[in-house]
Amino acid sequence: MPYCCRCGSNVKEQDVYCASCGMRQPIPTIDASAYINGISPRTAALLCYIPFVGWIAAVVVLASTRFRHDFTVRFHAFQGLYLFVAWLIVDLVLSPFFAMNFFAGGGHFSNFALSGLLKLLIFGTWIFMMVKVSHDENFKLPIVGELAEKSVSEQR
Repeated sequence: MPYCCRCGSNVKEQDVYCASCGMRQPIPTIDASAYINGISPRTAALLCYIPFVGWIAAVVVLASTRFRHDFTVRFHAFQGLYLFVAWLIVDLVLSPFFAMNFFAGGGHFSNFALSGLLKLLIFGTWIFMMVKVSHDENFKLPIVGELAEKSVSEQR
């Protein structure tokens, strides 16, 4: 149980003012680093592969001082970021390109199916990597993994 900052009387954690002397009690601050320090390296790496939002966890991992020297977690953060970039390229560049129907003999459905298959492949890769990381297996994807490995080694 906390005590008043002026008179030392017992106060409850949710009390704004001391019941004895009326002094306003300091508001407890939340230490954001406590949250990142409570996450295991495997969990941090796993969060980087959550479809569509894993990039946020990857940026937090790369910006944190806790994982600054952890090669494995940083590798997964970069690989998760690069997978998200691949998704953006397919979604924002290739899908509209396929929708313009430039390909001779190919109907609109076949072009839509090709971009859909690429998106499905990336989504499946996210899930695959989540399973691999949850089993503590380090799996390097063919192109994205090499880029991630290079990015981590450049920061050493």
